[in-house]
Amino acid sequence: MTLPPHLGVLVCGAGVFGRNHLRVYRELERHGLPVRLAAIVEPDLVRAACAAAEWAVPVYSSLAACLSARTGGIDFHAASVCVPTSAHFAVAEALLAAGLDVLVEKPIATTVGEATRLIELASQHHRILQTGHLERFNPAVIAIEPILTRPMFFEAHRLSVFSPRSLDVDVVLDLMVHDLDIVLSLARSSVRSLHAVGLPILSSKVDIANVRIEFESGCVANFTASRVSTERVRKLRFFQPHQYVSIDYARQDLFVIDVSRAAQADPAALAAAAAAGPVPAAGSPALHIEKPPVEPGEPLRLEIESFLRCVRTRSAPRVSGEDGRAALSLALDINQAIAEHAQRTGLDRFANHSLP
Repeated sequence: MTLPPHLGVLVCGAGVFGRNHLRVYRELERHGLPVRLAAIVEPDLVRAACAAAEWAVPVYSSLAACLSARTGGIDFHAASVCVPTSAHFAVAEALLAAGLDVLVEKPIATTVGEATRLIELASQHHRILQTGHLERFNPAVIAIEPILTRPMFFEAHRLSVFSPRSLDVDVVLDLMVHDLDIVLSLARSSVRSLHAVGLPILSSKVDIANVRIEFESGCVANFTASRVSTERVRKLRFFQPHQYVSIDYARQDLFVIDVSRAAQADPAALAAAAAAGPVPAAGSPALHIEKPPVEPGEPLRLEIESFLRCVRTRSAPRVSGEDGRAALSLALDINQAIAEHAQRTGLDRFANHSLP
């Protein structure tokens, strides 16, 4: 398929996150990038009316109606899927089958089978399928790539205040899945074992969870996710030989402590240390504390720009459908472990005491 000078894009879903996609596409359009917001699909009548007024593009109540209009002159080539998780598969499936490149928000689907079907469809129709794991495009995450060696222990915390958004899924698929994807991409090893506990607090699904995973490489990772916190925390810390690395996703901040005996043997390093204060004893490790440069940027904009480049160049996305399936598969295994723990310990009797 020959692409036009300006890519037409469709956004499915004009809710909270769909609005963010709409905003970024329109910003890119106004900044002269070769992209054009072409249409919106939104079944909610109130949101649809608001979207039509705000974005001044056609708004359709169903994807079928939108795709029919495409054959009648509405021109678009790629789409963002920002509908509720439970509808990700049906919408993405229809878009891929219609020959569109697709960016589908995380999690990619609700089952591994659905994710596999989307991957197969993308391959069959030679389409780009990118999973919207936003933190892969966080500038602080990108900045650790040059210093990554062999991470052996991760500690991830992702806490949010309660919101009625995304209650069609539990906290593992809502929040923790971000960190699962990041750690999978950094650990580069298959999972050997996992232990998990979680509880519903304010919804009918698990709202707080803690997980410990051991990988075949020997790497261990601890994850905590909560959507009933009084504060908002987005942090990842990891240790690798001679280094401690800390990432604050929200602040896009990277902090590294490096322990190097080699620096102690360097006379220039010793002289600099002496000028700054007492010199460590011979042979003792030196602590080098630094904040590597991080080029600031909005992760969503970087993600969408990357998606559009893939559409243009037909190159593999940074976060593929296979990556999305791997994160989903692990998240579902965690939910199974949480359910088994709840049954074993009698916690399952509290499941129905949460708010609807």
